[in-house]
Amino acid sequence: MPSATLNGVSIAYDDIAPPGPAERTILLLHGFASNRNEGWKRTGWYQALERRGFRVIALDQRGHGESVKSHDPADYGRQALAADALALLDHLGVGRCEVFGYSMGTRTAIQLAMDAPDRVNHLMLGGVGGKLFETRLPTGDETIVTAMAAEDPAGIKNEFLKSFRQFADEQGEDRLALVAFSKAESPALERTDLAALRMPVLVVAGQGDDLAGDPEELARLFPNGKGVTLTGCDHFSAIPHASLKATVFDYLDGVLDDDFPPFE
Repeated sequence: MPSATLNGVSIAYDDIAPPGPAERTILLLHGFASNRNEGWKRTGWYQALERRGFRVIALDQRGHGESVKSHDPADYGRQALAADALALLDHLGVGRCEVFGYSMGTRTAIQLAMDAPDRVNHLMLGGVGGKLFETRLPTGDETIVTAMAAEDPAGIKNEFLKSFRQFADEQGEDRLALVAFSKAESPALERTDLAALRMPVLVVAGQGDDLAGDPEELARLFPNGKGVTLTGCDHFSAIPHASLKATVFDYLDGVLDDDFPPFE
């Protein structure tokens, strides 16, 4: 298990080279309560990207997988996660690359693009859409915090929250780290932040993804955005689905033009 101390914390990652020369490098950023193995390896992304000649870099974000698991909310937040990703690229000697985030990982990806736009060739955002600026998880008596903190998940009444808790337990995630992660504060994303990002941006979500909303609505906020809706997919089924892989590869193959040359 490769790991590095970045920004004073331990971050686990994979750095996978294709059989031949790597034509491109892609950074993968997983979703909440997931990790690099569940989010990308088990779902076939590693293999598909290797076949395409990509160098694949994927990390366990703070509080997840094999990376640091602090129980202090002050150790989390979107800016810290993006700083870890950038530090990992520096550590591995990567300049400009493709960046693909899913669900929670889209927020890290957006922050990375805001902080270092010259490092992002194409920005790809999955499992997200027009509801990005809304509170997407349930609020009230039961929240993601109460679901992760509950001693017995059988007592969680909200089925969506219960599914997230069960998923975290199946992955062996540290529930209290996820509680701290969920309590962390980040500056609000503004529509003007997205409008300032000039790189090509793909926004893609399943047709049945009630968490995401309309991907085309969000894509319109980017100067060079493209939105795609995947038929027959929801928030959880989209990531392993062949249609998401095909969409990402078609996008990368079709948006290489002189206005956005590869980093050298």
